[in-house]
Amino acid sequence: MPSQDSIPLDLSEHRSASQRLAMPGSSSFLQGLKENEAEICSPQCYQQEELASWLASDMDNNNGHTWKWLRFHFGLFGSIRADEFARANKANKKGDWKDPIPRLVLHFDAGGFLVFYNCRIQQCSSPTTEPATDILSLEFDRERALEVLAKDIPVCYVLLNQSYFSGIGNVIKNEALYLARIHPLSLGSSLESSDLKSLLDHAVQFSLAWLHNKLQRQRLQLQIYMKDKCPKGHEVRKATFGPPDGLKRLTWWCPQCQPRVPPEEMDMPLAQGT
Repeated sequence: MPSQDSIPLDLSEHRSASQRLAMPGSSSFLQGLKENEAEICSPQCYQQEELASWLASDMDNNNGHTWKWLRFHFGLFGSIRADEFARANKANKKGDWKDPIPRLVLHFDAGGFLVFYNCRIQQCSSPTTEPATDILSLEFDRERALEVLAKDIPVCYVLLNQSYFSGIGNVIKNEALYLARIHPLSLGSSLESSDLKSLLDHAVQFSLAWLHNKLQRQRLQLQIYMKDKCPKGHEVRKATFGPPDGLKRLTWWCPQCQPRVPPEEMDMPLAQGT
């Protein structure tokens, strides 16, 4: 496996794999709810009866079809399995070996089934028409993402905004910032456009590499996340950063590899710990 700095950006094969993994069959997968069976296994964000009733409702009055559209958000621990159920790989705190409980199971008339775990499910009247925000989507709106990154906001806040960077989590944020040599609290408006493009490239690149290794059942070596020293041997700092009205997340960075720009205009608000 090459180092993160040398991983090629052209990983269309793995990008396609990510789409198949995230949404099998793309829109036709969601349309596949038509005339197939859905088994609601446990309530999470809303009552189980509400989703079950919606899935079993009469034909849509607008188009005369019984198509049902669902939007899934898998978060950090969600997953989807085809034709198999997840099994416990260790005992829980009580010492019991209990298999994970699915959130939803879809059975198809043609055979086979899909099992969804640890996910939020939303009802949708139709597929989204918003610009693509999934960083691994072939339709990802890169220009819109760069415009958002260029705002007068610390880039470490912006990268975790799922409205523009769906799929980027705290690990990807930390790794991308280090690989692009950008301080987490750098204001996007203070960075060159080439730096913003580099940051976005590394976020996508790292995500693709992570997916590639996961599909190969291999671990991806991290550069900065939860490290005491960076690959160059410098001491790494750690603090909690986040917008005033939002979630604060642990951030690791190397002061030497990721200097603040411009230092005289930057402070470190909302930081806890070193």
